[in-house]
Amino acid sequence: MAAQLLKGAPIAERIREEIAAEVAALRGKGVTPLLVAIQVGENPASAVYVGQQQKAAEKLGVSYRLHNLPEDATQQAVADFIGKMNGDPEVTGIILQMPVPQGLNARELQALIDPAKDVEGVSPANMGWVVFGRPTLAPCTALGVVELINSTGVNLYGKEVVIVGHSDIVGKPLALLLLDKFATTTVCHIGTGERGVLPDHVKGAEILVVAVGKAGLIKGEWIKEGAIVVDVGINRVGDKIVGDVEFEPAAERAAYITPVPGGVGPLTVTMLMKNTVAAAKQQKGLG
Repeated sequence: MAAQLLKGAPIAERIREEIAAEVAALRGKGVTPLLVAIQVGENPASAVYVGQQQKAAEKLGVSYRLHNLPEDATQQAVADFIGKMNGDPEVTGIILQMPVPQGLNARELQALIDPAKDVEGVSPANMGWVVFGRPTLAPCTALGVVELINSTGVNLYGKEVVIVGHSDIVGKPLALLLLDKFATTTVCHIGTGERGVLPDHVKGAEILVVAVGKAGLIKGEWIKEGAIVVDVGINRVGDKIVGDVEFEPAAERAAYITPVPGGVGPLTVTMLMKNTVAAAKQQKGLG
């Protein structure tokens, strides 16, 4: 079996068309979504993501402001700035760019963002709504993975889903989002690997999502025939960018598989923009 490539760009383009129409309608009512990005210090990876955000916002008609805080900014200084943005009625969305410099507690800072403006969906309140099955602003990458899976037309009810990686922004919220669709969901992590049972779990997965950041972690021979494979991992190996799954052998067994790059990536920024518009609508009583 040769897998069909599950590319994110066509799905992202369809969603962006919907977002653009929503933004135009909001502007017609005198409402302009404004996303504020807070970057502390300089980080090349963060700078790339900022550029993607700016480009996407411009195309969709979303206002975007980048605020650069110094590398040596204290926890209190960053917290104060977040508080200032929380209190600005023009600001409808806030994102704290990751990573932050050493010495800053990113989780505590993200928790300070007003849940109504938390367009990354990482505040305790928004995570809580995911737990309750009523996600309003959920983590962007997790939402992107759900869009990719849905694009295959698969009925999630009862399907065996295995998620490898239990991060706060992908693995955990994704497990909850899929549980809400009555998928039979297993989450694997470092403990699973150290016990030596990771292959057993992966081999039973009808839908496999891997988000660890370790090249070649998942062997192609483990993939179940006809599985849907979503590889969130981004790893540089020499001059190549690869995922967490051994792509070629996995593609021989899977029905669908995401390329790396080109799979989940295009959807992360798109879902950030979708959350930004949703936040603006909710704040203005139009949601």
